[in-house]
Amino acid sequence: MNTRNHLKTLVLLALLAGLIFLMGQTPLGLIPLGFCNVTLLVIPVAVGTLYMGWKNGLILGATFAATSLLSALTRPSALVATLMGASPALAVVMTVLPRLCIPLVIWGVNKLLAKMKQPLAAGIAAACGSLTNTVLYLGLMLLFYILCGIDNTTVLTTIAAVAGGAGPLEALAAAIITPPILTALQKLRK
Repeated sequence: MNTRNHLKTLVLLALLAGLIFLMGQTPLGLIPLGFCNVTLLVIPVAVGTLYMGWKNGLILGATFAATSLLSALTRPSALVATLMGASPALAVVMTVLPRLCIPLVIWGVNKLLAKMKQPLAAGIAAACGSLTNTVLYLGLMLLFYILCGIDNTTVLTTIAAVAGGAGPLEALAAAIITPPILTALQKLRK
């Protein structure tokens, strides 16, 4: 990669990381519902992963993880605060691990759908990344509540609410918003 392309990649990576941080610290990207947060932070991770590759996607996933961890430490939802009180280490794992898996799933799904038209494959990959975040985050939360001996009735109720509403909406938003941004970036590249 020549120096000019490398610089363009670094600038875009920095812009997307900054966008993730900005969205994560405002209601633009983490919409608080009290018991949980609806997140749109998967979208810049998906765009960056599909445009610049899985390695840069991991950097964006780590930015998402750091932003989520900062939110968990400074303004946690009720469920995160409960787990944080019982085991801060498990709360950190729950906050970080799913975010690092997002770009890997997006990249893998996009590769599996390589024969499909790019906007459709990108939308499906972004939706799968969003669902990966939701399933792993809430699954780890439930597992860690059980391991810590915390009453998990509220977590099960939250999982049902998210599975029925917020999770699919996050995935749909990622599927709809990611492809046009990716297409625009690819046109700019040419």
